[in-house]
Amino acid sequence: MIGLLQRVSAASVEVEGELIGAIGRGLLVLVGVQPEDTPARAERLLERLLGYRVFPDAEERMNLCLRDISGGLLLVPQFTLAADTRKGRRPSFTSAAPPEQGRALFEHLVGCAGALHPEVACGRFGAEMRVALVNEGPVTFWIEA
Repeated sequence: MIGLLQRVSAASVEVEGELIGAIGRGLLVLVGVQPEDTPARAERLLERLLGYRVFPDAEERMNLCLRDISGGLLLVPQFTLAADTRKGRRPSFTSAAPPEQGRALFEHLVGCAGALHPEVACGRFGAEMRVALVNEGPVTFWIEA
């Protein structure tokens, strides 16, 4: 699984003009699923997201994780992260998981996140979404599990 993690002071997602998820300070994570991904990989990605040290401590060093700051986690499915962009001028999506697998693993990730972290919001798989964020830093990392 792929997680494009962004440290934010605020983030939200809308579907058809309706706000379906929002957080304050925390992480916005765009999630891509590949065919070889499994529930165990989703759980490993979540473990990394919750413990990844991207927030500044008192000395302005990135030493604190999402759990340390009690921040929000906004998970947004984005199959385009798994695109093959190595050739031509049009992406290929053959390296992305089929929709059924992607939906199941994304929902598994969200369910596990809700059980382990107090503030979790999410986008809607397969929907046309509007994602807004205020990236702090900017701080953005590509994480694979």
